[in-house]
Amino acid sequence: MKNLLLVLMLAGALSSCKKELTGLDSSTETETLNTDSSSALAKPENFTPFRQIELSPDQASALLAKKDNDTLYITNFFATWCGPCMREIPHFKEKMQEVKGQPVKFTFVGIDAREDWPTKVKDFAEENNLSKNIVLVDPEKLSLEFFPENFDQWDGGSIPFTLMRKGDKSDETIGMMTKQILDEKINSFK
Repeated sequence: MKNLLLVLMLAGALSSCKKELTGLDSSTETETLNTDSSSALAKPENFTPFRQIELSPDQASALLAKKDNDTLYITNFFATWCGPCMREIPHFKEKMQEVKGQPVKFTFVGIDAREDWPTKVKDFAEENNLSKNIVLVDPEKLSLEFFPENFDQWDGGSIPFTLMRKGDKSDETIGMMTKQILDEKINSFK
C-alpha cells in the first residue's frame, strides 16, 4: 500500500509541470533538457538560427487576442525544463507539417528564465527547427492579472498550456496533449 501511494504521488508530480511563473528561481529547475549543440553533425536544409524575440506582457496579450475567421492561431506556453512540454512538442511539430500551407499559425511562448534564453532555449529551438515559431516572455514580468485578462481557465500555475483561437471560438488546454487530442481539437475548428 505504501509503494502504491508513493507511485501515485510520483505520477501526479510528473503529469504536469508546476513552477510559479512569477519570481522564478533558476536554482529550482525541475528538469533540464539535455541539449548539446556539439552533437548536431549537420544542420537541416531549412535550418533557421534562433533569434531571441522577447514580448512584453502587453505584446503577449496582443498576440493572444488575434482573431481571424480564416486562420487558426495555436499558442503553446512551454519551458525547456518542463518534461510534459517536451513530450508534447513532437506532436505539434508533426501537426505543423500536416497542415503546412493551410491557415494555421503555431506560436510557442517560451517562459524559461531569461538566463536560459541564449543557451537552453536557443539549443532547443534550433535542434527542433522551431526558431521561426518561438517568442519569449520573461516570467518575472508576468503579473497575476495577466492570466485572468487573457484566459478563461489558465491561472499560470502549470504548463504546458495551449490556447487555440479562430474568430470568436477558442479552446484552452491545461496540461500535455497527446497527438490524438491535438488532432481532435484542431479538427473541431474546421
